Amino acid sequence: MPELPEVETSRRGIAPWVEQQRVNNVIVRDRRLRWPVPDDIDNKLPGQEIRSVKRRAKYLLFDTAAGTAMLHLGMSGSVRIIDIDEPAGKHDHVDICFDSGKALRFRDPRKFGSLLWTEKPFEHELLRNLGPEPLSDEFDGSYLWQMSRGRKVSIKQFIMNAVIVVGVGNIYASEVLFRSGIHPKRKAGRISKERMMVLGNSIKFVLKQAIEAGGTTLRDFHGGDGEPGYFKQQLDVYDRDGLPCSVCKAPISSIVLGQRSTYYCKNCQR
Repeated sequence: MPELPEVETSRRGIAPWVEQQRVNNVIVRDRRLRWPVPDDIDNKLPGQEIRSVKRRAKYLLFDTAAGTAMLHLGMSGSVRIIDIDEPAGKHDHVDICFDSGKALRFRDPRKFGSLLWTEKPFEHELLRNLGPEPLSDEFDGSYLWQMSRGRKVSIKQFIMNAVIVVGVGNIYASEVLFRSGIHPKRKAGRISKERMMVLGNSIKFVLKQAIEAGGTTLRDFHGGDGEPGYFKQQLDVYDRDGLPCSVCKAPISSIVLGQRSTYYCKNCQR
């Protein structure tokens, strides 16, 4: 957390306030994030106009003529638009201030997020080897089937691998496998092309639905407008261990795969 729908929700929430705005100042209160916040953020970002706010996987990319600021929310991070003089809280580590009198504030209680600077974002080591975006035209069930041939890893771990496809995090992996009727432990290479087509469509459907709902707030996620995500009310299996399946009414089961909690229905998923 946050996963792709939460990051995309954040992007949509802040973009109208940030795009075509000139950076007046950058306030870095604590550089000790997952990686230290580089001096480039202080030195190169002020004076630049934010040409666009894009998303690649779970990274927000603030594009300027001089380069790109890459923001990752980590496990507990969030961004929101504030008045430039709003007092900072304990976990408010960075403000990007604009001539408009507004600022983009990055909050991260656990400090697993990051804010980096690059002149070639899609060649950056954190982005260059990533798989396709799940909502793009280049991603579908045929692609999944081709990439899975000969793979013995579980299908849940397979679709969570960012080299295969980006943005299918733990919550949504459980949900799309339930919707596809596929057991999370089934080996990726043993799944038919027909079932992979269903899985590809389910990934697109669930992620789109989650984005429309503003993401999933389990603990502390809030979008760029300060609102929580409401997709939690639509979850079929995730975090519902022992509760009745929405289809067959059998109790939802849970196991651990790849050190991640995994939820599924023993009756509906094979």
